[in-house]
Amino acid sequence: MPENHNHSTTLASVTEMQLGEPVHNLDDIDFDSMSMEEIYERTFSNIAEGEVVSGRVLQATDSEVLVDVGYKSEGIISRREFGSTDLKVGDMVDVYLEKTENADGLIVLSKEKADKIKIWDQINKAYENDEILEGRVAERIKGGLTVDIGVKAFLPGSQIDLRPVRDLEKLIGENLRVKVIKLNKKRGNIVLSRRVILEKEREEKKKETLKKLVPQTVLPGIVKNITEYGAFIDLGGIDGLLHITDMSWGRINHPTEMFSIGQQVDVMILKFDPETEKVSLGVKQKTEDPWKKAAEKYPISTRVGGKVISLTDYGAFVELEEGIEGLIHISEMSWSGRVKHPSKVVSIGQDIEVMVLNLDVNAKRISLGLKQTEPNPWFVVQERYPVGSIVKGKVRNFTNFGAFVELEEGIDGLIHISDMSWTARVKHPSEVFKKGQEIEAVLLDIDPEAERLSLGLKQLTPDPWDEVSRRFYEGQVVEGEVVRLSEFGAFVRLLDGIEGLIHISELDDSHVEKPEDVVQIGEKIKMKIIKIDIPERKISLSIRAFKSAESTDISEYMGHPSRETAGPTLGDVVNRDTLLQSLRQMRESVDS
Repeated sequence: MPENHNHSTTLASVTEMQLGEPVHNLDDIDFDSMSMEEIYERTFSNIAEGEVVSGRVLQATDSEVLVDVGYKSEGIISRREFGSTDLKVGDMVDVYLEKTENADGLIVLSKEKADKIKIWDQINKAYENDEILEGRVAERIKGGLTVDIGVKAFLPGSQIDLRPVRDLEKLIGENLRVKVIKLNKKRGNIVLSRRVILEKEREEKKKETLKKLVPQTVLPGIVKNITEYGAFIDLGGIDGLLHITDMSWGRINHPTEMFSIGQQVDVMILKFDPETEKVSLGVKQKTEDPWKKAAEKYPISTRVGGKVISLTDYGAFVELEEGIEGLIHISEMSWSGRVKHPSKVVSIGQDIEVMVLNLDVNAKRISLGLKQTEPNPWFVVQERYPVGSIVKGKVRNFTNFGAFVELEEGIDGLIHISDMSWTARVKHPSEVFKKGQEIEAVLLDIDPEAERLSLGLKQLTPDPWDEVSRRFYEGQVVEGEVVRLSEFGAFVRLLDGIEGLIHISELDDSHVEKPEDVVQIGEKIKMKIIKIDIPERKISLSIRAFKSAESTDISEYMGHPSRETAGPTLGDVVNRDTLLQSLRQMRESVDS
């Protein structure tokens, strides 16, 4: 318990302690008609329960503070209610009078309640005068935030900013300037708004900014929001749209590649509509369009460096500088012309050297070539592959008319089916080759301009038909082997690779229904050459003609009028056989 305090204070001292000012005018009190007890009670008439009064610290310990408010007894307040305040005897403090007397005869005082009442008075004053308060965000609650402005108040999400704030958590612990827009002291409800402050400030800034919105003027701004098609820039009270196409002369896939929310940026005013207050902004317009000097910097046939920035099925886009892009068509990537996809040759981000093939400044297009940075193999193919030389290659592909053979990267030659065999009639290249097969061939012809090269397989061996003109003649009797039969006759091999045809009408003097009725495959027979066609590579043979010639020879050597009527004798028959053998030997000798 606090020490006993002397209550015999003077009237003047008591009145001075009442809220720091006289309780009433002493001249108006008729002390002569009042007893001392009435006079003493009258000095405390202005002290009432439920009010904030001023008192003097009489004693302060670690646990309690004794306060005299000029009443007939002192009040004891917990030291905790004063927080970290450094108290000394004689300090004046505001306290709340809860009761004028408790069971112990002491008044009940509260420092905390006095502070809250004072805070509510300040808040009420700020509310009435439309003043700005500062508070600290305490926590996030449903619908908004709790802000400590001395007491807990509610800040709705819609009143936090000019635009909805998605992440309210990041505001916890932040100090915000707010205004009270609703107040109910009885219920202890306070509703705050930060937006009304920002709107007012925005309007003031807007008036100044509108004076500066002149086309071609460069103004500072802050990135307020980003979309797929552009960024909204706060110019100070008014927002402008920086479209993605006005951000850079180069290629941009998304505005976030250049800007982030909150970033400061200098922008150029492109257009301003005072009626709608729409502002179009640009950043690339602060520098010159690089295409204006493209013709000077990138003449045709010039080699330049660039970076691959995009790939498509039909080619690769290369950035030569910011705002200047060119296309390497897939057909311009390799001399071989067999690139299936650009990614097989180049990759995004790769630095490469290219050649300018074509330039259209008006359309802002540049055609580039990659293969042109390397020697065209067709320009030196004649030196490396002379006509008539034997070359090696790999069978790469078939067509109905021939086979393509790769001699080296970018150099293919065609072996036409007509150049695959001197004698056989090739219907498809697969009858002769397999894909991937390593072969030799003779280079027949080169056309570097058309990038064509003709090869031959049969030319590796002599043409057997050259031998035909030297060894055979029409009317000659020859011997050969039947190799195959058809409906119209029999084919007979005369030499390796050389066949002749005995038409069915030339198989015998009599009518023949089927060739197999006269000859068989594998049978060796003698016949007469009745026609040779070297250009068409055809030899016509005849058994019938051979037999007729044989009969004529016998008649010439054996026959006379008397013998014809008398008939042959045994000696004639023997002599005939001997004669025929002699004639054959003579003919073979002549033929050889």
